[in-house]
Amino acid sequence: MADDVSVTGTNMFNHRVDGPMEQFEILPIFDLHLGAIDVSFTNSALWMLIGTGAIIVFFFFATRRAALIPGRVQSMAEVFYQFVADLVRDTIGPEGRKFFPYVFTLFIWILIMNLFGLLPSLPVIIPHELHTFTPTSHLIVTLALAMVTITIVIVYGFYKNGLGFFKLFAPSGVPLWLMPILVPVEVISFLSRPLSLAIRLFANMFAGHVILKLFAGFVVSLLSAGGAVMLFGIAPFLGAIAVTALEFLVAALQAYVFAVLTCIYLNDAVHAADH
Repeated sequence: MADDVSVTGTNMFNHRVDGPMEQFEILPIFDLHLGAIDVSFTNSALWMLIGTGAIIVFFFFATRRAALIPGRVQSMAEVFYQFVADLVRDTIGPEGRKFFPYVFTLFIWILIMNLFGLLPSLPVIIPHELHTFTPTSHLIVTLALAMVTITIVIVYGFYKNGLGFFKLFAPSGVPLWLMPILVPVEVISFLSRPLSLAIRLFANMFAGHVILKLFAGFVVSLLSAGGAVMLFGIAPFLGAIAVTALEFLVAALQAYVFAVLTCIYLNDAVHAADH
């Protein structure tokens, strides 16, 4: 149709150039259907599988021959372990030890998903559906992680504290006349936790990838123009390098923030009756 708008094009080498939003497109690799339900194996599932496999392989080699004087791989694994262990202990206390496996898995998985999404693709060699993909740039993925966290908080909160879990919404020492205002605010704040967790991670990864793609697009466009115009490609090229470095920082920082907030919410479940 004449009024269709395409966000793709070709560069000076006649290679496909995608728009900034197409990197988030979920593409099927293997079509699978269960009746009317589409359960196709997609590029998102592929990169979640690759990331999970990389984590398993890394820790397998890190722990296969544990030594008193660790090698490089074991040292890296121990740094991750100690970092998360300190985070859980300092935030939740001794009772938080039981949550360490979950928080550790969550932190490492988000970190690897974020970092793998920054790997460059080879569009000339690799089919489009196999390009590097960032699952954490999709709200449904981050929301699923957040819902697992809040479900653990609620289930363990009632298991540990019984009805005392409701003290989380009505802290002791607050005047009774303030309760009708405070309780609804606390309930809304608690219910918004999974949304804030999910949107924070999703928005940071999504926005960073869009900005990076825009800078890269400017570089390709200016270089394709040829002549003196190519010189104007230096600024966006340097900008792309700076944004890439920033994206690596954001990838690690967002994994850390997700883990910290998870520990804070778990701390509320553990000590709800003390409020």
